Amino acid sequence: MGITTIDIEIANPIKPEIREKVTLMVDSGALYSVIPGEVLKRLGLETIDHEAFFLANGDRIERGISSALFFYQGKWGPSKVVVGEPGDSSLLGVLTLESLGFALDPIRRELRPMKMLLV
Repeated sequence: MGITTIDIEIANPIKPEIREKVTLMVDSGALYSVIPGEVLKRLGLETIDHEAFFLANGDRIERGISSALFFYQGKWGPSKVVVGEPGDSSLLGVLTLESLGFALDPIRRELRPMKMLLV
């Protein structure tokens, strides 16, 4: 299967006019987005908490957690994010995708607007 990447803008929710564009790999198997720590720092976003994660090989790691505002194709949405460290992949996870109202089309390897249901 191919890799899907997108260019997306990230901002501090308190100062949404100050944004930084980053390239993220879309990972529909990842819950959280992983954003490089230096990007979050430049936007003035601090680590709020820490959580433990397990890698595919079974290793346990701990990473900082923050919150960011995302902008993509005229839509915006807030999302909890993992503070990436050197060597970590930069990922766009499903919580951010859903917050923006998009889903990954795995056949075409592109993002498509989700049908928004209010049930």
